[in-house]
Amino acid sequence: MHQTQFDLSLIVPVFDQGGTLARALCALSGFMDAAPLKTQLVLVNDCSPCPDTRALLHAIGQRPNVLVLENEHNRGKGYSVARGMVSGSGRYRVFTDADLAYPLAEVWKIVVALERGADVAIACRVLPDSQYEMTSSYLRYLYTRHLMSRAFNKLVRFTLLPGVLDTQAGLKGYTATAARNVFSRVQINGFGFDLECLFVARKLGLSIEQVPVRFRYDDEPSTVRFVRDAGTMAADLARIRWRGWTGGYEQLSPGSTWEIASS
Repeated sequence: MHQTQFDLSLIVPVFDQGGTLARALCALSGFMDAAPLKTQLVLVNDCSPCPDTRALLHAIGQRPNVLVLENEHNRGKGYSVARGMVSGSGRYRVFTDADLAYPLAEVWKIVVALERGADVAIACRVLPDSQYEMTSSYLRYLYTRHLMSRAFNKLVRFTLLPGVLDTQAGLKGYTATAARNVFSRVQINGFGFDLECLFVARKLGLSIEQVPVRFRYDDEPSTVRFVRDAGTMAADLARIRWRGWTGGYEQLSPGSTWEIASS
């Protein structure tokens, strides 16, 4: 069936955002109303157990140019983002987190980079022109998080993605062609999917532009959780490196066939 062509598809994975989801959806509605380009909103519900989440998504799904996808099982953020990026129909496809830690106006910085000719544009929180806000709850984690994050990024740059300063920022954009080629090959559903997407993009010879952004820290996981997540990502890093060496990204992944289920 022919899909409407949009200039931008904004993809947002959702998994029980608590009381913040209603506010986020209101902000996303306002973003669409004010968008200077023809914009599609793609919301991917990762099998949220909360009935209110599904009800809120169903309500906004009645709006024109909104596509709501429902995962039958909880599959993880990586799967949800990949599904949304492949299912969207915009010339440019940008994904952001449902907590909207990056103000929605920052989406247009990503779009501008794509319009300039980048195949992939990613938010980079460590560029000199980036700005951030933080709550008092974050301050006690700042030093530890900074050291651990920089150490992990140094490992990533040395082993996998030379020159990419911030792989884990939750705001990234792809042209339609780049999105189809990259997200039809990714296989990691968890935190490491950001690394895998960028590695596949590099392997395909796509250009990646890093964009300074504004972002907000509202809260921060404990050091124990951060160490655990970093360990998982390090294991994912090794898996990606191995697949790259063995030609695992030459073919489309088994997850490249997506069933679109609108609510």
